[in-house]
Amino acid sequence: MKRVDDFRLRLGNKEYVPIMIGGMGVDISTSELALEAARLGGIGHISDAMVEDVSDRKFDTSYVKDKTKTYKFNINNMDKAVVQFDLERLADATRRHVGATMAAKRGDGLIFVNCMEKLTMNAPKETLRTRLNAALDAGIDGITMSAGLHLGSFALIADHPRFREAQLGIIVSSVRALQLFLRKIARLDRFPDYVIVEGPLAGGHLGFGMDWAEFDLHTIMDEIHAFMREQKLDIPLIAAGGIFTGSDAVSFLEKGAGGVQVATRFTITDECGLPDDVKQEYVRATEDDIIVNGISPTGYPMRMLKSTPAIGAGIRPGCESYGYLLDATGNCSYINSYNREVLAHPGAKTITVMDKTCLCTHMRNFNCWTCGHYTYRLKNTTHKLADGRYQMLTAEHVFKDYQFSVDNQIALPDRQDAVAA
Repeated sequence: MKRVDDFRLRLGNKEYVPIMIGGMGVDISTSELALEAARLGGIGHISDAMVEDVSDRKFDTSYVKDKTKTYKFNINNMDKAVVQFDLERLADATRRHVGATMAAKRGDGLIFVNCMEKLTMNAPKETLRTRLNAALDAGIDGITMSAGLHLGSFALIADHPRFREAQLGIIVSSVRALQLFLRKIARLDRFPDYVIVEGPLAGGHLGFGMDWAEFDLHTIMDEIHAFMREQKLDIPLIAAGGIFTGSDAVSFLEKGAGGVQVATRFTITDECGLPDDVKQEYVRATEDDIIVNGISPTGYPMRMLKSTPAIGAGIRPGCESYGYLLDATGNCSYINSYNREVLAHPGAKTITVMDKTCLCTHMRNFNCWTCGHYTYRLKNTTHKLADGRYQMLTAEHVFKDYQFSVDNQIALPDRQDAVAA
């Protein structure tokens, strides 16, 4: 019976343990989590979502405070078009976050950054170019382009000296999305180094409509494998979404996948950036507690716990401080929904907005509890302690369980209260 460790992911002329940890933002996939994956010979992701806020927390910078001060005059204005990011400060924050992570890297694995196209930031092309180039400047091993088709993203960094050196990958959820991407980049003579194929059971934003349940990752992988063979393309495919055990991973590796991307089981590790009380919410969740809704301003469906505080919260848009989802015209669908409710309830001290949420503020405060479909199985991976709380795990424990487990078994950690006794 095969284990994940019987396979290797080949990128360039090197081989790695075929386990990627996904890039969960805002700073849920922390540097510490990514560094553990690299130390163990796999691949870890950090996220550049709201990177200026992440920098302020980690390095005591003042990007958010300064931006808020600059645009304070506009806080009560419904029109947010004036709110812009200073590109040099954005680049500086990215270099700090990425550079510090790369400086701490040990082991034979890699560190990638997850870069979402849907972080349009009131200047989609300019801010994306800045983020991508700054990550390359700071020495990142690779960039995974997510949350969008990224049809123009390779071109934004084509003149960077590391364009052909760094590992560059794309997340897709269908053959058609991959075909569109490959067609668009053909003139650059630069294929992606890997393709992450994300199925409908993934956490957070989904590359499907509300009919997500009609799709299956194995089927999508089979279709993309067939397309790759037809086109004679030798690009590693990474299966992602709903891979909960090492045996789940092997089922894809045996069919030709280069590796797997996993994330849900790492949400209750010590290295994960979620606050401890939120981690407990994840591990206590039942299957009925997990929903897919349309409250994200990005337009993508999003999977989360139905108890997430972001649902229905009618907070004032925080664009002057954040504004990561403002489109090229300075608009965001949450702003429209919020203004609609304010006009409908004049004089109300608090309002409820059910159809959209202020994703920036809630993700920044860890109040948008996005999760994978199998989050309800987390309780089967750890111990319930005498005080009623669940024991957290180490990233090394989870990584090695994926790497070495067989027969859909999950290795439980040593029980902490038993050890203490």
